[in-house]
Amino acid sequence: MRRFLDTVGGVCALLRLGVQTRFRFRGPYWSWRTETAFGHDRSAWPPRRARLHAALEYGRWMHRMRRFR
Repeated sequence: MRRFLDTVGGVCALLRLGVQTRFRFRGPYWSWRTETAFGHDRSAWPPRRARLHAALEYGRWMHRMRRFR
């Protein structure tokens, strides 16, 4: 049950971050975040599913950190 709640909270945290950046995924913040997470060379990136999993894990982490504040 805790993992499910963390997942829901993580999705909400990612949506909140999207709203804060106005969903400009090609903007400076998201470009920096993507390059930091996966590197500059797109051919070396993990598959799309792995990237989505990593993004969801990041959202869960943000949710947990916000809860601990």
